Amino acid sequence: MRVQCRAKEGSRAVNRAEIVLSVVARVGGVPVESLSPGTELVAELDMDSAKALELLVELEDRLGIEIDDDGAAGLATVGDILAFVESLAG
Repeated sequence: MRVQCRAKEGSRAVNRAEIVLSVVARVGGVPVESLSPGTELVAELDMDSAKALELLVELEDRLGIEIDDDGAAGLATVGDILAFVESLAG
């Protein structure tokens, strides 16, 4: 799944999907290559509430977005995050 919208990071445009995958991989402690849209945050990446909060805060900071409680509640997989980010850029 590729997200076509772009975010500014520094002085260059960076693909939002790459940022999402990078952050999820770092917080989840796995290589980016192991992630797919169906990767489950809790079941496969052992995301507890502390890691989930870290993930959300870093995504907000890196992408310049706001993820409210309702939005966060619907994020169960990597694909959910990618779709959510794409919907904000729409």
